[in-house]
Amino acid sequence: MNPSKNPNDIKIGVAGAGSWGTALAQLLAGKGYEIDLWVFEEDVCEQIEKERENKVFLPGIKLVENLVPSNDLDSVISDKDLLLIVVPSHTMRETTQKMAGKLANDTIVVTASKGIENETLLTMDGVIGQTLPEILRENFAVLSGPSFAREVAEAVPTVVTAASKNIETAQFVQQVFATPSFRVYASDDVIGAELGGSVKNVIAIAAGVIDGLGLGLNTRAALITRGLAEMRRLGLEMGANPRTFTGPAGMGDLVLTCTGDVSRNHTVGKKIGQGKKIKEILSEMRMVAEGVKSAKSIFNLSKKLNVEMPICHEVYEILYNDASPKECLHRLMTRDLRHELDDV
Repeated sequence: MNPSKNPNDIKIGVAGAGSWGTALAQLLAGKGYEIDLWVFEEDVCEQIEKERENKVFLPGIKLVENLVPSNDLDSVISDKDLLLIVVPSHTMRETTQKMAGKLANDTIVVTASKGIENETLLTMDGVIGQTLPEILRENFAVLSGPSFAREVAEAVPTVVTAASKNIETAQFVQQVFATPSFRVYASDDVIGAELGGSVKNVIAIAAGVIDGLGLGLNTRAALITRGLAEMRRLGLEMGANPRTFTGPAGMGDLVLTCTGDVSRNHTVGKKIGQGKKIKEILSEMRMVAEGVKSAKSIFNLSKKLNVEMPICHEVYEILYNDASPKECLHRLMTRDLRHELDDV
């Protein structure tokens, strides 16, 4: 990254036109940037181009004219100062492999995708480090925090974190994305921001199960509190700053996803609590609930690192071994009693 480059005078590409990618592209275009948006689906691309609306993933939002959709990934990513990648975490490797060798070495790469790869147990930072080795690691950043796509597109006041191992890169990204309704904090804790964004989706599925079972606010509050403890525990083992988990990328995103009815992960959990099976639920969804795949990654990662994460483990049992939600809740509530701070 060239530190002297004016963040108001850069070329930006956005890869991924789901609800979150479209909302962020709209935010940047609304600031006056000319945005090239890569759209995977041909019908969605044509719709955005002709009707200025993504009716599949972000209906009801009129997209500004300087947001230009394309099905051509190469044209979207080439000759860009900043590339924002917003694809489902399980497609990150395949997508970024197609970008290899086509980006300038000093391109700033920002990902707003949240998840941990099933096979390698790598966060998105780790995946991109393997697939785009030509990108300087100091030029990579993540964007994370409590931010439902529609509310961001509607300019509802929102706070997020931009994290990079190089704080200057984080501050550059901060300047690029910040608006009067979208406040961005800078951080150098990439792993903390990524773990917060991944673990919270699994805890949100558990929160949905609680609501589907018709349990109360006491239960939800307990879940969020102990879910935060699990998030922090894993983060400490992986070298994160524990303070990150009290901020937007940790507690903020956790509370939003566990309590917001429009959360896809919460919705999946709620339907499970009401008696539906996971295969049936996923077959009815076009958008991705990241927590379903992340539950498997986090289960295996916690086992590998010997980190105790009982809520995440029970979510895994529900999703992958068809465990009874009521039995899982009983196991959590009857675990051995202990000092509150012994395990955090």
